[in-house]
Amino acid sequence: MVDISRGSALGTSGASELFQLLRDGAPRTRASLAQSTGLARSTIAARVDELMRLGLVSPVADAASTGGRPPSQFALNPAARIVLAADLGASHATLAVTDLAGTVLAEHSQPMDIAQGPEPVLGWMVEQGLALIEGLGRDRHELVAIGIGVPGPVEHSTGRPVNPPIMPGWDRFDVPGWVQQHLEVPVLVDNDVNIMALGEQAIAWPQTEHLMFVKVATGIGSGIISGGLLQRGAQGIAGDIGHIRVARGSEVPCHCGNRGCLEALASGPAIARALREQGLDAASGSDVVELVKRGDIDAIQAVRQAGRDIGEVLTACVSFVNPSVIAIGGSMARAGEHLIAGVREVVYTRSMPLATEHLAIVQSAAAENAAVLGAAMLAIHHALSPEGIDALAAR
Repeated sequence: MVDISRGSALGTSGASELFQLLRDGAPRTRASLAQSTGLARSTIAARVDELMRLGLVSPVADAASTGGRPPSQFALNPAARIVLAADLGASHATLAVTDLAGTVLAEHSQPMDIAQGPEPVLGWMVEQGLALIEGLGRDRHELVAIGIGVPGPVEHSTGRPVNPPIMPGWDRFDVPGWVQQHLEVPVLVDNDVNIMALGEQAIAWPQTEHLMFVKVATGIGSGIISGGLLQRGAQGIAGDIGHIRVARGSEVPCHCGNRGCLEALASGPAIARALREQGLDAASGSDVVELVKRGDIDAIQAVRQAGRDIGEVLTACVSFVNPSVIAIGGSMARAGEHLIAGVREVVYTRSMPLATEHLAIVQSAAAENAAVLGAAMLAIHHALSPEGIDALAAR
């Protein structure tokens, strides 16, 4: 039985807590809600009425009945409000407006250099976001939260990037505070790999509580969902596997100042560098992917070895975190099964059998949409929390 008897900012109604039972979208009757909570039907009726006033729940098709009038059912109304999601990458930006179920209603992508600095980039985000909302015929006051992903470490408690290596001018910049000068709603900021994990879970693994998302691109990182919750760690950098030392590359310098980092061996630029040393024309990770797609044996072997190096680090992660899914994404995942085959080869060989008995190592299903969908989920989770519902009622 769920204890939702205590009041909230909605007075003594407790409607925000009751809403947590309804936010999964499954239709429920007043009677079933009363049974789940132990509250009187009159109390349930008052709280449902409050949520209907906010537009957050609405009646749905009546339940089947064995006789007499069937009871009315209620469920989340995804169209009640909207959120704005922003995937701000190193050289691109994607915005989306979604409903409360994460369904994309409008989207826009374009090249964008994050090194322009926070005010130009965030100013574009606000302007383009409002244009998307207007284009949908929605009112800006229907916006309840904004989720933003950036390509660098973020102090989650403040939403401020901290020493981001490829984001000059962003260090300690108050991203939520600046955005809220223009759009007065909660602003949630996280690093790109964390929100990719949320996006992947929402799209492909909604019932999976233990998942790792590994991004292999210009850099390498991972987002960890354990017990159904995104794990950020004490300072927000949990999952930063790119700078774990790999024995094979003990003398290879990394831009972080150390040697032998996974990122210095298995990232897109690292694979391209190794192929150039073999005389191939590979200036970037994208060139590596094209060589693989054309069937170049040297490129295929280099990508598979990168997968093995990543697998070496992930073997330790499997022992620590014990995920049931490892999804591989990022631009280098476009090389297809060759990268994942290398990962599987090492993880399945070196991990304990119990840890890998039901472990799926797969290519990301959300692919290039993982980050923007994850940013939407970040905003939605906040907007639909008890605190978020209370704030909405107070507006």
